[in-house]
Amino acid sequence: MDIKPVILVVDDQPQNIELILAHLVNENYEIITASNGEEALKLLSENVIDLILLDVMMPDMDGFEVTRKIRQDERNRLLPIILVTALHEIENRIRGIEAGCDDFLSKPFDKSELLARVRSLLKVKDYNDMMNKYKIELESKVAERTEELKLACESVKHASLETIQKLAKASEHRDEYTGSHIKRMSRYSEAVARSMGLSDNAVEAILYGSSMHDLGKIGMPDNILMKPAKLDPDEWEIMKNHTVLGAKLLEGSDAEFVKIGESIARHHHEKWDGSGYPDSLKGDDIPIAGRIAAIADVFDALTSVRPYKKPFSLEKAFNIIREGKGNHFDPEVVDAFFKVQDEILEIRNRFNSTENNFALVLAKNYM
Repeated sequence: MDIKPVILVVDDQPQNIELILAHLVNENYEIITASNGEEALKLLSENVIDLILLDVMMPDMDGFEVTRKIRQDERNRLLPIILVTALHEIENRIRGIEAGCDDFLSKPFDKSELLARVRSLLKVKDYNDMMNKYKIELESKVAERTEELKLACESVKHASLETIQKLAKASEHRDEYTGSHIKRMSRYSEAVARSMGLSDNAVEAILYGSSMHDLGKIGMPDNILMKPAKLDPDEWEIMKNHTVLGAKLLEGSDAEFVKIGESIARHHHEKWDGSGYPDSLKGDDIPIAGRIAAIADVFDALTSVRPYKKPFSLEKAFNIIREGKGNHFDPEVVDAFFKVQDEILEIRNRFNSTENNFALVLAKNYM
């Protein structure tokens, strides 16, 4: 069943309304009438109107003002408005255009002219409605496709991160007592990065990138990596190469978190005073991700059991971090670390797994 276009006729003179109704009676339109501007605005708010025939000369609120009020509502921005007027001066027509009307009908008007203008503007209304519907449908489809693409990208990202994390885990697999080290250290890095005010994207990249900090250990000899005692100088020089190897394994990627991972793998043992390795970088020459990862890595090493040492107390570990401010660590990173001290401790407790029990048994055998 066809839906009839709804026309609102507004005039303070009943005889003018009756004349318009007589001209439109045989057309397939539904007619609503109002005798003043306030009533017209009320009817417009309560009904779906397709076109308005609006008298200009009305008391209290003339047709120009009614038109302006109608156009103030974004929903009625394209609603066709024909001003019916006995005013013929060009100034009045300009006022009507400026107020937002679409056409004029001069009194006394001819039936054919009335019908022609109404039909013409209703066609424009149909076209605008069709375009608006198409726009809404298009926006809906774009939003739907965007969400699908977002989910697909998240899926790819998740798969990539899972692969990287498993690879990082493989580097730790030969070193059982550090199984949760990756989880703690990466989350310490995340907390410090956020404390420093880095962007959400940078924080996320550091979270995932730092999980690859010791990837190069996968190439270290078993007798060095698994030695249940401190390394001698020659062994230590070999172990230090895990930074270069880890960066080499990660180089060439376009993924931001892998780029950050490459930087962290190479630079997480650099020191603020230039005494670190492998490049002896100093101060701000050390990438910020490496400076953040350095403090996270050291804190976890200090507070964790190793076969050759017991964990330091939290008080001692925090004091070592403070003492390293300005020599081992970037002073700003140290400040950011202590700003989130409670979060650091919560992370430590959450990921303090039974691996330490295993390491503690080994430590007793070699101490």
